[in-house]
Amino acid sequence: MAGGSTNNSLRKYLGSIKDTTTISLAKVNSDYKELDIAIVKATNHVERPAKERHIRAIFSAVSATRPRADVAYCIHALARRLSKTHNWAVALKTLIVIHRALREVDTTFHEELINYGRSRSHVLNMSHFRDDSSASAWDYSAWIRAYSLFLEERLECFRVLKYDVETERPRTKELDTIDLLEQLPALQQLLYRVLGCQPEGGAVHNHVIQIALSMVASESIKIYNAISDGTVNLVDKFFEMQRNDAVKALD
Repeated sequence: MAGGSTNNSLRKYLGSIKDTTTISLAKVNSDYKELDIAIVKATNHVERPAKERHIRAIFSAVSATRPRADVAYCIHALARRLSKTHNWAVALKTLIVIHRALREVDTTFHEELINYGRSRSHVLNMSHFRDDSSASAWDYSAWIRAYSLFLEERLECFRVLKYDVETERPRTKELDTIDLLEQLPALQQLLYRVLGCQPEGGAVHNHVIQIALSMVASESIKIYNAISDGTVNLVDKFFEMQRNDAVKALD
């Protein structure tokens, strides 16, 4: 028991040193010094939610008023943070920053994130992420992988729908048949990813996970409503459809 406590304390100490070193290097070497420092502080190894001022500094850097090169750099920096870490706190807090940006920043951020994924490996691909430092960290890792799949599907849903289902009014009630048959499966897949975000084991009581989960849960209501509106619309159109469209609707 004492050995586990010592290892955990050592790990936190080493994480703190990593963060301090990264900040020091950014102060000397980075052309985006303030942004790099904000990213490290918002996604540090401290196992608590990030301070709001650091998150706001990142959002300022990815707003529509900033040059696209600045936004691309920020996405690259967040992607690098995700790809290099084996620490659950860093990974989860980075995903929360991205999730909040999707909710709170204009949709140009969505578009830049999609463009980044086309030219490189997808920033949200966390399928191989593992933090095996403890049994709890293993549970946190499993939830982080599910959360990243939800965010990846959320971005894909935006690409298909051409709007954000969380921040804008659902449009499935007014769609024609062709658009309905394209958009409803995307929404259903997104809802499936929501259901996959149920935490298990130690993840159930993790405060940082609870913050991310509350955002997922709030979005599930609008996703469900969009699917319900679209389904009613599809049923109304069913007997007027071409045969091929009717077969797709039944699928």
